[in-house]
Amino acid sequence: MYRESPNDFLSSPCFSPGFLHGLKPTTLPRPLGLVVATAVALVVVVVVVVVVVVVVVVVVVVVVVLVVVDVVVLVVVEVVVVLVVAAAAATPTEPVVIVIV
Repeated sequence: MYRESPNDFLSSPCFSPGFLHGLKPTTLPRPLGLVVATAVALVVVVVVVVVVVVVVVVVVVVVVVLVVVDVVVLVVVEVVVVLVVAAAAATPTEPVVIVIV
């Protein structure tokens, strides 16, 4: 009766590192140009993402500030107009002078 040794079982093609991908079990060194190109591409992508995020944040902040300033100015103008109209209605025969400091 033939008895298979453990070494025969582990050296079968099913246990080679590249078996699942259909590759031979060899280690090929990566070309340096590919590594550098990948690193440069990664840096460019990160820089572009950071720039886009910064631009979006700046635009949102500027829009929010402009809206807040616009609302404040409108409220102040409305209050002044209401005060002028109220003062004019209170004393219709006398001239109204409102000094805004």
